[in-house]
Amino acid sequence: MRTQADKAARFRELHQRPGAFIIPNPWDAGTAKLLAAMGFEALATTSLGVANTLGQATISLDAIIENCRVISEATDLPVNADLENCGADDPKTAAKAIARAAEAGVVGGSIEDSTGDRERPIYDFSLAVERVQAAVEAVRALPFPFTLTARAENFLWGRKDLDDTIRRLQAFEAAGADVLYSPGLYDIGTIKTVVSAVKRPFNLVMGFADPTLTVEQLSAAGVKRISVGGAMERHALAAFLRCAREMKDNGAFTFVRDMAPVKDLREAFAAAKS
Repeated sequence: MRTQADKAARFRELHQRPGAFIIPNPWDAGTAKLLAAMGFEALATTSLGVANTLGQATISLDAIIENCRVISEATDLPVNADLENCGADDPKTAAKAIARAAEAGVVGGSIEDSTGDRERPIYDFSLAVERVQAAVEAVRALPFPFTLTARAENFLWGRKDLDDTIRRLQAFEAAGADVLYSPGLYDIGTIKTVVSAVKRPFNLVMGFADPTLTVEQLSAAGVKRISVGGAMERHALAAFLRCAREMKDNGAFTFVRDMAPVKDLREAFAAAKS
């Protein structure tokens, strides 16, 4: 069994070696164990995926932290946490979420500049930077090398201001963030522009990017970490809805032909921590 310090060191190594790596996003213990059994090297939580499983439009920080605990305990892999805006506007209050996530077992986590308020979705520049600075201070107080990701959310909220996005990422980098992230970037040209403007590892989420892009292309563009956010969980829900519609609309059950074999699932669950 790896200690949390071992997992933290391994997570750092993944960001330092050549090329990009995939960090998929399970939403519960079962999906975490399946991904671990397939040989992925690290996992990331998805707040959207958890909200969907709970049947909620939004999710509380308490629920996010509990999901961090469930997924961290499910496998022996390093886990990175999607902490949204860390549950608070105030920098010092938001930074407390870092310690909570670490206590729940994760070895990395994010703080974003999205407010959660659709009327004013992005924090002002100065406050966004202060929040990252407070998170960095919280990380440095931990007894292991927690990997902090700072997210600039402009593109995700329809604010396609590339200059402001780069300005924010560069400021987050200067504040001490270990990884930078701007969800909503779509085409390879824009991705290259952003990645080339920063020096720290960059995370690209494929849930919002051109789905024809490959790991090889993204690695060549300088991307270090590739996540999928809530995409896998939403894909699973799409399959669930197709099954339900077939029963409701057609009185048919042909979807059972595509079920995952129980034997395969049990073997994967048993192997997850072996």
